[in-house]
Amino acid sequence: MMVKGVSLIVSSRDHALNPSVMRAVGSRIDDGGRRITAYLARNQSRQLLADLSSSGRLAAVFSQPTSHLTVQFKSRRFRIREATPDDSPYLAQYLASMEDELGALGYPRVLAKVMLAHQPQDLVAVEFEPDEAFDQTPGPNSGQAMGLA
Repeated sequence: MMVKGVSLIVSSRDHALNPSVMRAVGSRIDDGGRRITAYLARNQSRQLLADLSSSGRLAAVFSQPTSHLTVQFKSRRFRIREATPDDSPYLAQYLASMEDELGALGYPRVLAKVMLAHQPQDLVAVEFEPDEAFDQTPGPNSGQAMGLA
């Protein structure tokens, strides 16, 4: 589910437990989901990036708009790096998948382009290894812990 047609939201919190939340503009899944990269527009994510650095806590929510299938990951094992040209194919794949997903719901493809617009030189990559996973799909199993493969 995380590889195609999902929306990714990344969050953290400050020391007073105030949340910071940002939509990722792309993602990359490696090693069967054991390593995940979220791409963020730095100029829109300053508070989130500061909170990640100070709290050491990350939560990421993947949700498929057409089905509402939703998974939340939590991690304390992450690093923030500059995005590079090598990341471009993953950003393009994410955009195409979101265009397809939103198109299936009757939205124009341009909506995904606008939602995920960014300047390449402004991107940062947040690479993390999930420590916990939770089913957040609306329904009776929402909030249930899921095993990590």
